[in-house]
Amino acid sequence: MSGLLALFDDVAAIAKLAAAQLDDVVAQAGKAGTKAAGVVIDDAAVTPKYVTGLPAARELPIVWKIARASFFNKLVILLPAALLLNAFLPWMLTPLLMLGGAYLCFEGAEKVWHLIVPHKDKGPQQAKTLDAAHLEEQRVKGAIKTDFILSAEIMTISLSQIDIDSFWIEALALAAVAIGITALVYGAVALLVKADDLGIFLSAEGRLSATRALGRGIVRSMPAVMAVIATIGTVAMLWVGGSILVHGLHDLGWHLPYEQIKQAAGAAGGANGLLRWAVTAGLDGIVGLAAGLVLIPVVSWAIVPVGGWLFPEKG
Repeated sequence: MSGLLALFDDVAAIAKLAAAQLDDVVAQAGKAGTKAAGVVIDDAAVTPKYVTGLPAARELPIVWKIARASFFNKLVILLPAALLLNAFLPWMLTPLLMLGGAYLCFEGAEKVWHLIVPHKDKGPQQAKTLDAAHLEEQRVKGAIKTDFILSAEIMTISLSQIDIDSFWIEALALAAVAIGITALVYGAVALLVKADDLGIFLSAEGRLSATRALGRGIVRSMPAVMAVIATIGTVAMLWVGGSILVHGLHDLGWHLPYEQIKQAAGAAGGANGLLRWAVTAGLDGIVGLAAGLVLIPVVSWAIVPVGGWLFPEKG
């Protein structure tokens, strides 16, 4: 009997340890995923454009193709690479984060710039010259390449936020972030791209006038919803990208931007934590916009001609 009780004690101790480690995984994954929110919003805002102009029956299969590739990118390629980088070359984490932050700043600033100076959209012309199958293949390839860049930034940001020494908890937390974010993004994308179809169905087949009115409201509101999501994505990119650059410069020894923003937020917010955060995020966003505007000519005139494949959506 004493041996059985000892066995139960051991099982209870193992279960308690496992529960504690699971709590660590969940806590670290939640912290890491929250910091990557700006990239996540941008990912969800960007992806629906890849099904524009294609048959409605192909929308969900295309989203699934991109989502499946995203899972592969994060779990099979980027997660092991991030763990190896953190184990053997941790000093590279800050420069890589800043490189990703600069990319976010460039993306956000370019969208702002195109609002000021509209550019010609080549999408409809391209759709006329390609059949649906070739257009779908081209769109999926472009989406997967874009997803790889965004996924790399998500994984790098997430890794930088995990402050625990256990390799396995770190790996599990990163895997949880990868799975959770990918499911969230592409689940939301699937809902967005099929919302019009749902609205049309309700407006045509709804038995009640209220149901038909709801359907018409969904159809009419979707352009505004997509515009709001795109705007939030742009603001989030500038905020997150600017914050990464400011903190990266601080870590590398140039403390002026970080200290100035911290001082301004403290003076404006006082004891109000929300106001301090808003001021900090706003100033980080201004830094991100300024950095992105500087990068636009650099990318357009130097990087794209040499390696245009890095930014397929700009082609």
